[in-house]
Amino acid sequence: MAEMRMIESGRMGRVAYARIAPNEDLVSSIEKLCLAEGFGNAFVRGALGSLVDACLERADGSCQVIRGPAAEIVSLAGEVRSQPDGSLRAALTGVVADTQGHLYGGPFVAGANAVCVTFEVTLEEWLPSPGNN
Repeated sequence: MAEMRMIESGRMGRVAYARIAPNEDLVSSIEKLCLAEGFGNAFVRGALGSLVDACLERADGSCQVIRGPAAEIVSLAGEVRSQPDGSLRAALTGVVADTQGHLYGGPFVAGANAVCVTFEVTLEEWLPSPGNN
């Protein structure tokens, strides 16, 4: 029989819808959006858009580059977490389609995923219960 563990308790907070401009990095833009909205922690609930080129991290730590223009994001999920130094760190994973329709999946590498035209994203604030740490 499987063992069930409680990892963290809390509640959902506010929801923010935002547009990321062309040539802005996907990962750092989501971190900046959370900072601007005062979200210490958040989940990515939905997204729509494309990247100039996509860069996904492989299991060995190298980068899989998916050439565009307009590498389409098919799905995006992830979370943003506050760090002990007060900064925020986004961990985003998704599926990307190249211009021929081939699919690639994995974590998005920070600083290597520039938005192509525009990118819309929905973020939901996560408010951990006190005493989770």
